[in-house]
Amino acid sequence: MTHDSGELDALRSRIDEVDAHLLALLNERAELSLAVGRFKAAEAGPIFRPERERAVLERLAALSHGPLPAGHIRAIWREIFSSSRDLQRPRRVAFLGPEGTHSHAAARAYFGTLMHYQPCRDFREIFASVSGGSCDLGVAPLENALHGTVGQCFDLFMEHEVFIQAEFISPIRHCLLSRATDLAAVRTVRSHPQALAQCEQWLRRNLPAATLLPAESTAAAARLCLDDPDGASIGNESLSGLLPLRVLAAGIEDEANNQTRFVVIGATPPKQTTGNEPLRSSILFTLPDHPGALAEVLNLLARASINLHKLESRPSRQEPWKYAFFADLDIDLAAPEHAAILRDLAAACHSLRLLGCYPPGRNERSDML
Repeated sequence: MTHDSGELDALRSRIDEVDAHLLALLNERAELSLAVGRFKAAEAGPIFRPERERAVLERLAALSHGPLPAGHIRAIWREIFSSSRDLQRPRRVAFLGPEGTHSHAAARAYFGTLMHYQPCRDFREIFASVSGGSCDLGVAPLENALHGTVGQCFDLFMEHEVFIQAEFISPIRHCLLSRATDLAAVRTVRSHPQALAQCEQWLRRNLPAATLLPAESTAAAARLCLDDPDGASIGNESLSGLLPLRVLAAGIEDEANNQTRFVVIGATPPKQTTGNEPLRSSILFTLPDHPGALAEVLNLLARASINLHKLESRPSRQEPWKYAFFADLDIDLAAPEHAAILRDLAAACHSLRLLGCYPPGRNERSDML
């Protein structure tokens, strides 16, 4: 089948015209975004509004009749949101570094690439950076679908006055990265111990003779491979864009439903939304020392028909053998109509802190379908 070169030139010319029109519209949108930013500044309103951004994404996905898949639309508009936030007021986001970790990739996928990302050495530095004001937001993992909760992050809510602004679910997709040209040349595999464990069956089948070496992070393991021509590392695919490493194999995780729940934390409570989307509330509470104290809280929730989405107990830092409880509730406890429920909960607890009301996270992998 032959094609008329004139027809191809005409199509490319039309694309150029559409691009110019898109650019004009994007600049018009940027002007409107700046105007919105001026209103936010006058009212001291937040730049990051997760429920507003999600509503825009869902509306656009519903409006589209193709051929752009919904996942592509979301990815494009996340970058537009990222640009808008940066134009209104540059924001610094703390994450567990170094660059190239799964936390880094998850944050960029959620916020877009135009935020100012600040790598932190550990979870404590993330929380301290946000509560101390050196970073506007932080991204912290709370739990993994296969390996359970990240206890230290729950504990840090007891030490720092920070609030949950949003949550998102990020699929964990592992790749084998190396300077080698094929699997046969790989003699050693480095990664964080958890990543090695999550790819154990694949490694046994495909690299049974390779020596497995632990590293402090997936990103650190990738950097060690730069000086090892026979070495490979397990990590996020984004590392191949940061470092001169090839992706020898992708999707090598043993469990396809390996996902991590991340929360976005800020130094102030999230602004009350007026949208119709159901919100989730996270609370941190301690109990009076008498029999049935926890049952009283649970019964209160049951009587109010509030679904308890999660309940986690953690050792209290104030007193040995005392415990604090972290709970996720399917209700917007900050809404005025639920003030009585919040008062009843506070009365039943020794201490109660509302950590935030926010849109529940969704499976990002299904969003891309």
